[in-house]
Amino acid sequence: MDGGRRDGAGSGEKRGSELEPAAAKRSFLPAMESQGTTVLHETVSYAPHPLPARQFDQNTTEPISFYLSSLEELLAWKPTSDDDFNVATMPLANREPPLHSKRPRTLVCHDMKNGYLEDRFIQGSASRDPYVFYHWQHIDIFVYFSHHLVTIPPVTWANAAHRNSVSVLGTFITEWTSGGQLCEAFLAGEAAAYHAVAVQLGRIAHFYRFDGWLVNIENTLSEAAARNLPLFLRDLREQLRRDVPGGLVLWYDSVLQSGELQWQNELNEKNRVFFDACDGLFTNYNWKEEHLERMGAQAGERLADVYVGIDVFARGEVVGGGFETDKALHLIRKHGFSAAIFAPGWVYEHLGKENFLHNENRFWGLLAELLPTHSISTLPFSTCFCLGMGTGRFWAGQEEVARPWYNLSAQEIQPLFTDQQEPGGAGSWLRTRCSLQDAWNGGSCLLIEGIIPREAGHVAVRCQRPPSSSCLCCTNWRRSCLRWQLRWNSPHGTLAPAMLATSLPCRVRSRAPPWGSHAAGQAGNRSVTRLARKRGGWDAWHTSAPPQPHVSCAPFPCPNCSVPSHRAGHPTSASAPPHPAPSPLRAAQRLWTAEHGWLDEAVLQTGAAGLRPARAVADPVTPPARPARKALLLPPWGDPGAGC
Repeated sequence: MDGGRRDGAGSGEKRGSELEPAAAKRSFLPAMESQGTTVLHETVSYAPHPLPARQFDQNTTEPISFYLSSLEELLAWKPTSDDDFNVATMPLANREPPLHSKRPRTLVCHDMKNGYLEDRFIQGSASRDPYVFYHWQHIDIFVYFSHHLVTIPPVTWANAAHRNSVSVLGTFITEWTSGGQLCEAFLAGEAAAYHAVAVQLGRIAHFYRFDGWLVNIENTLSEAAARNLPLFLRDLREQLRRDVPGGLVLWYDSVLQSGELQWQNELNEKNRVFFDACDGLFTNYNWKEEHLERMGAQAGERLADVYVGIDVFARGEVVGGGFETDKALHLIRKHGFSAAIFAPGWVYEHLGKENFLHNENRFWGLLAELLPTHSISTLPFSTCFCLGMGTGRFWAGQEEVARPWYNLSAQEIQPLFTDQQEPGGAGSWLRTRCSLQDAWNGGSCLLIEGIIPREAGHVAVRCQRPPSSSCLCCTNWRRSCLRWQLRWNSPHGTLAPAMLATSLPCRVRSRAPPWGSHAAGQAGNRSVTRLARKRGGWDAWHTSAPPQPHVSCAPFPCPNCSVPSHRAGHPTSASAPPHPAPSPLRAAQRLWTAEHGWLDEAVLQTGAAGLRPARAVADPVTPPARPARKALLLPPWGDPGAGC
């Protein structure tokens, strides 16, 4: 390619004569000098871009998560640095109880319009009403499903699930006539053929950092292919155990040992060979209770490895579905099996986007009592309750971008959401939900709202059985990620402060920071309180709004540390948010510890391990006398005491 001509009026000859040989070699090579004009040649070479088109959206050119459609694509796949942006960055958080415990588990199989919708955008999108899943503490395994041959879970889902200690599986599926031909190609021949497929699937899971595969063969097999199928499953399982610690292979109830395609809706002798070769069986959805009764003897000690399918869309002759999914789940739990909830996106697809968060909370609220929860035991522990979406982006309580956004990789650890009706007071109730109207970091905060009965003296958030550590460190701010909107059940109906300035995020650290460190007494809006661990239990942190007007927080100096008695940023009656109600309530926040007595910060109440939400949490040492009032406890993040 010729470079542009460079001539000047009377200056070309001088430029040519002054050009040094070394400089000429370093830049351009003179090709011709004639009458004061120098013509230079520059060679420009081009090469094809190494990234295939599938890694970019054709309309926006944004990087996207992708799938593999053919056996040739699968066998040709190899890890490259060009794919790094598709690798999950969030490791799988530790959890209690561990996934391999014997208690019944809950699997969610996400199938929505063949997948790879707005969730495919690795760097997020500007979707205004996206689908989000955030009830992670209720489930143990998340399967991303589509009808492509190899469904690689989008990295955004893997990051969100791992942050909440939930394992993520991709899908390997063959179906219809084309699926039968594909199975003949790698299953009917020599062992090397199916071994190559198993190796590639293991490598893909290892490279993209997800946790295994759901294998679904929904087509008839030849005798040779059916004979090799269990061997392929065992090979895949071994590859995963080598490449992915804790990796899982689950089998979907479809083809039989004979090669015939016939859904059994149960574990029996016709499909047991596949169950024995895998980590679990995902049954079809058209079961009756008699199927569950028969399966008990078949499963033996592996009851928890049988995931009984529930189709939320209620297609065919199924039990439950929709807002009656709890009927099916009740029968499954009655017989001790795990559950596989298929397509809970029904809430979004069937009921629409307008009231999605409300309907989603209603759907999972109906199932909550039948879903054992788990708790996260990875340090450090912190959350601002962001859903991974919002109508604006916040940082440190300030809105930086005022437009919709969606990125599940930005979703943070979620609490248990509840709608709690209190029988103790007429018309009293308490509910937790996500609010998109405000945030600390991200796009949402946790909203606690309700009507408090007159006799209730404390409303507390508690984190059951914190991870093993020596202290619990909580940072408090004027704006927070925990929003309160509570009314007292009194004749005046006075509204409590909408934004109490103490809340999470909290971080559980292995070592306590010094009392005087972290700018605890410096000017600004931050203070740090340490809560020491006790042998007999955990101290209790309370945030309360007593039913008297204008209650303010008095300073409680600590005799054993250097924390100032008046700490900056504490919400006294002067700094509490104003409210137009005639008698606004002020937040009285106090912390009792055996070492320090009453201290003046409180948001998180932690009880002994395994306490239920309805039970009171006693302080390890009886605090000074105070008016006896009923305590309303919000549910914890998890209940590790429920089964193991």
